[in-house]
Amino acid sequence: MDKEYLIRERPLKALLFFAFPMIIGNLFQQFYTMADSVIVGRFVGENALAAVGASYSLTNVFISIAIGGGVGASVIVSQTFGQRDYRTMKRSVSTALIAFLGVSILLGALGLLFSTSIMELLRTPSNIMDDAVTYLNIYFIGLPFLFMYNVLSAMFNALGRSRIPLYLLIFSSVLNVALDIYMVTSLHMGVAGVAWATLIAQGISAVLSFCLFLRELKTHPEKTGICFDVAELKNMTRIALPSILQQSTVSIGMMLVQSVVNSFGSEMLAGYSAAMRIESIAIVPMAAMGNAISSYVAQNIGAGEYERVKKGYHTSYGIVAAFAVVLCVVLQLFSVPIISMFLDKDGTQVALDTGIDCIRFMGWFFVMIGLKMITDGVLRGAGDMTMFTVANLVNLGLRVVLAITLAPRFGIHMVWMAVPIGWTVNYLISFFEYRTGKWRRVKLKKG
Repeated sequence: MDKEYLIRERPLKALLFFAFPMIIGNLFQQFYTMADSVIVGRFVGENALAAVGASYSLTNVFISIAIGGGVGASVIVSQTFGQRDYRTMKRSVSTALIAFLGVSILLGALGLLFSTSIMELLRTPSNIMDDAVTYLNIYFIGLPFLFMYNVLSAMFNALGRSRIPLYLLIFSSVLNVALDIYMVTSLHMGVAGVAWATLIAQGISAVLSFCLFLRELKTHPEKTGICFDVAELKNMTRIALPSILQQSTVSIGMMLVQSVVNSFGSEMLAGYSAAMRIESIAIVPMAAMGNAISSYVAQNIGAGEYERVKKGYHTSYGIVAAFAVVLCVVLQLFSVPIISMFLDKDGTQVALDTGIDCIRFMGWFFVMIGLKMITDGVLRGAGDMTMFTVANLVNLGLRVVLAITLAPRFGIHMVWMAVPIGWTVNYLISFFEYRTGKWRRVKLKKG
């Protein structure tokens, strides 16, 4: 298909063609962490599953920073690509890669220094503390690879080349599972084994991604003259920071309420951890549609096609509604075998019931995160970031306050009952901002 299909093809065809590889790719990316949980839960035990889950909310924050930063930076790349300004596009790409490499090294170093203190603040149960810290430390060592891969994936997507990250993810996910099984069942490395398996698989994938992206850039022979441009970084940061906030909202909220979940003990923590793995997979098509509409909007605004923006947004409603119906049916009918997959024969009934209750409840409300994601995606793609930021802050605030104040009094189920309330309010704020039409008039500054 033509590389400019987001500008030329019918919105339904363009969005699905663009989003489908991202959905498959993101599913494989979530497969990384799910494989870790399933393998340690089945072959090591419930406490090992709880140990991996204890740091899950924190590790998701860093994944969200990488993804959000990449998506935000790719808005600039998408718009310059739509304008056929390849010189500026290349300069933006190199600036983003250098900046996020520095950020990842800094965050990884800080994480290694304070990992034990962080897990203590999250009130991690003492019987799983050592394993939780071990998993987290290995994760921080691999942070530069995580950032490199996700930023490069966003850049490929900005150029309409979303199939390349898909192929790399399939390869690295299969490698990750193979290494998980070998290190846990043959080498008996436990929690450390699944952490090293993930680091190795992500590292290889990041290096391959970088080499392929260099080859992609050679198809546009224009020279930039400058590899790192401060003006481009400022312009990119204006979009990337709110995008990071948007992508991180779910993860930050999970981290802030993690101490509440941890206080209920390792059995409920194990069940909740399993449910969170399933939730992460369930929101993949919604997040992919949000990212797809973001690139779609950015390219069409760059080409001056404002009516195509509206048509694409309206089309995306039907797509996320269809995904939501399928998710709801699957989670209501198959919740027991899904959660049981994470627990060995000695898994407790408390862990099983906690996981089942969580995913059955959440199954009814994934349509709301779908609506939130696509509406946020329009605002982000247009560079209309003020109310976008407000909406996501309100979402985060509601979820945290409701969970922290109500869960200790009424039970752990209040943690997940607060989630769709935040999603709904976020969507309404972003939708009313879209209806004002301000997104038509936002202009990105050129570096």
